[in-house]
Amino acid sequence: MPKMHKRHDKSDIFIHWFNAACWLLLLLTGVALIQNPDVNPLGAGYPKAVRFLVGGGGNLLAVHEGIGILWIIGLAFYMVVNARGAAFFLREVFSVSPARDMAWMLKKMVLMTLGPKPLKMLGMDTELPDQGYYNMGQKAFAQASVVGGVVIAVTGVVMYLSGRTFGAAAVGWVSWAVTLHFVAVGLVFAGLLVHIYMAAISPDEKPGFRSMFTGRVPDDYAKHHHKLWWNKINAGEE
Repeated sequence: MPKMHKRHDKSDIFIHWFNAACWLLLLLTGVALIQNPDVNPLGAGYPKAVRFLVGGGGNLLAVHEGIGILWIIGLAFYMVVNARGAAFFLREVFSVSPARDMAWMLKKMVLMTLGPKPLKMLGMDTELPDQGYYNMGQKAFAQASVVGGVVIAVTGVVMYLSGRTFGAAAVGWVSWAVTLHFVAVGLVFAGLLVHIYMAAISPDEKPGFRSMFTGRVPDDYAKHHHKLWWNKINAGEE
């Protein structure tokens, strides 16, 4: 039996999949709210089918808003219940070493797309710099998710309140909220596609993906992919 290390608490696992489920449902219902044939990413048939399924555009909007409110409440509840875990997450993902982490990101992209040959031609080491609890790829997506998520939540609340409490004077900044909402969703979705590939499809990251169900990772995976964190574990610092 390989030696294992605890990586995620049950609350961390829950909020990860809760967040993923809410994002998926918000994306599916949000895209269905678009009825402009020039910009609808899934064609005109998808919005019509979803609207028919839920009984009209008004109901679809209510479903989308309800999921959004549930998502915000769920995240807020997690941050209260596991404030220490939330603080640890934010501290780790926004702690970046420019030399080490940027080198990791550059080399990783080259190795994934072109292989080791270009690095060798430039006289560069093909070994990736040691990483901590999160590697720079995970940090980059987490940073985009946190910032994008805040923008999505705030602009979503503005849009939700726009037809209920705001007057005509607020039309200008409500329009900006709509624009920022769509831009943030697009950016987070783009990062999500890369995250899904790296976490669930890439063979090297399979132990990390399984840890989002079990909460634990093998010792050799921790040593190879998160050496700085592995060193702390063995030094008794975590």
